[in-house]
Amino acid sequence: MAGFSVKGFIFILLIAILVWSSSIENCNARRGSHWRQSRADSASLTKKKGRNHGSSNGHHQGRSRGDGAKQKSRSPPGKGYNGPKKKSPMPSKKGYNGGKPTLFNVLHFGAKGDGTTDDTKAFQAAWASACKMEGSTVIVPSNFEFLVGPISFSGPYCQPNIIFQLDGTIIAPTSFKAWGSGLFQWLEFTKLKGITVQDVNVFPGHNPVFDLSHWQISSELREKMPSIKPTALRFYGSYNVTVTGITIINSPQCHLKFDNCVSVKVFDMTVLSPGDSLNTDGIHLQNSQDVLIYGTNIACGHGISIGGLGRDNTKACVSNITVRDVVMHNTMNGVRIKTWQGGSGSVQGVLFSNILVSEVELPIVIDQFYCDKRLCKNQTSAVALSGINYEQIRGTYTVKSVHFACSDSLPCEDVSLTSIQLKPLQERYHLYEPFCWQTFGELSTPTIPPIDCLQIGKPLTNRIQSDYDSC
Repeated sequence: MAGFSVKGFIFILLIAILVWSSSIENCNARRGSHWRQSRADSASLTKKKGRNHGSSNGHHQGRSRGDGAKQKSRSPPGKGYNGPKKKSPMPSKKGYNGGKPTLFNVLHFGAKGDGTTDDTKAFQAAWASACKMEGSTVIVPSNFEFLVGPISFSGPYCQPNIIFQLDGTIIAPTSFKAWGSGLFQWLEFTKLKGITVQDVNVFPGHNPVFDLSHWQISSELREKMPSIKPTALRFYGSYNVTVTGITIINSPQCHLKFDNCVSVKVFDMTVLSPGDSLNTDGIHLQNSQDVLIYGTNIACGHGISIGGLGRDNTKACVSNITVRDVVMHNTMNGVRIKTWQGGSGSVQGVLFSNILVSEVELPIVIDQFYCDKRLCKNQTSAVALSGINYEQIRGTYTVKSVHFACSDSLPCEDVSLTSIQLKPLQERYHLYEPFCWQTFGELSTPTIPPIDCLQIGKPLTNRIQSDYDSC
């Protein structure tokens, strides 16, 4: 009996172990099925409490599929598993970069936009904040008129690719006190990489202080006016500049000026200024390279000018300039290159294309004897001009169609004219024939009027610039 009892006990114990082992395998199979389902579902299960998302290491081996379906095997996590994978962060909202704002509205910095309150400090504060963020945007909202004094939006420590979104109107102060003894510019952008100014209406002519010839003012006020008139919008020492959608009215000096800039694009711009105002170039280029100007309307003023270059015996380097698809009405000049005697450097690779002029005094001008004062002394050194191309320039003029006055010591080379059709507005005007001096190049097509003064080919003698003088 004792032996039987021991054998019976061992037999019963074996059966109990087999039953217990079977229950563990069933539990693990169910647990494995639950893991596959939780992996297929969204990570929202992380919010559900009381469920076991992990399992012991090695349980994935030899587990069965409860549904028998053919699907890709997914193993439960191994050692070091820290819960379901977190959701990727949503893309940043517009106006935010990594949770930081990239839109800076001048109203949020204290600007009033009522046309009478001085908003200069608010603009400075908005710029200071935008300057720290790459790809930021300064917003000047529409339906506001902002009174802003002379201001410089400057680098060189600003982040690149800043946008100046000017949907509202900016006006200059009418008080002569805001200008002191005189400033060279009103709004200035300096030493920036990737700066865009778009959709802006600026009205420096709102200020009669600088428009002595067109505003009736008292002699007392005239005595207090600064002698230096400012350019409306100036870019200096900047790279990758875009200006689009802007309108500038009645600037007392140049409307838009680029100095020492590289890679410039200007399009969809409008300039309005009195036709007989002095030195009011619509677009003025100086010491800049890789410039494209197109889709621009200029009414009155001095048209588009490269220079004056070489003033006070300085060196100027201008190259790769394209001006196309431009309309000019009632301007003093159309497309002009002007240099001072005594300068050095060069202007090369310039194309003026598809320019429509209406009632323009001098549509095509090269003036290497430029002088904006009563007397300038004669000098032999000059900025060298070469590769200047004019094509599809048409319309009406009131004084002279073409004026080429090049240097005696450095004649203009490779000047080409193609499809030039310029007609006098009225025959009763005192008109001049086309003028050329020391200008060499080619006529690719017949021109209207005939420009017979252009010398075909190259100059027989030409002074070679030194390495110091050349660009």
